[in-house]
Amino acid sequence: MSAPLGILVAGIGNIFLGDDGFGSEVIRRVPEHVEAPGVRIVDYGIRGVHLAYDLLDGCDALVLVDAIPGRGAPGTLHVFAADHERLTAASGLDGHAMDPQAVFATLTALGGTPPDTVVIGCEAASVDEG
Repeated sequence: MSAPLGILVAGIGNIFLGDDGFGSEVIRRVPEHVEAPGVRIVDYGIRGVHLAYDLLDGCDALVLVDAIPGRGAPGTLHVFAADHERLTAASGLDGHAMDPQAVFATLTALGGTPPDTVVIGCEAASVDEG
């Protein structure tokens, strides 16, 4: 295993499902010239297995940027720490799912350990096609 990568900022979501594309859109809008030593910014879209494999390389911290179920006003941002014990126990290995539960379950099944993770979530208004 190589040395930790520092901080990985991962945009996730499906751009074809309305607000579910929030994470990908945020990453797309980060100017290309922005450089921060030790920070890697990646749009994973719906490639959850790819994210799990990248996490096998190790990183000091993970920031997930994602849409979250609408339980409040659409567009409201929430920042919270991921509960890895609950997330990895609640989901089995699923190579086609992108949600954080599936990513962390896949990572654990591959022998990895989830890094400290902060989620930046935006309340979704609609995750319908479009």
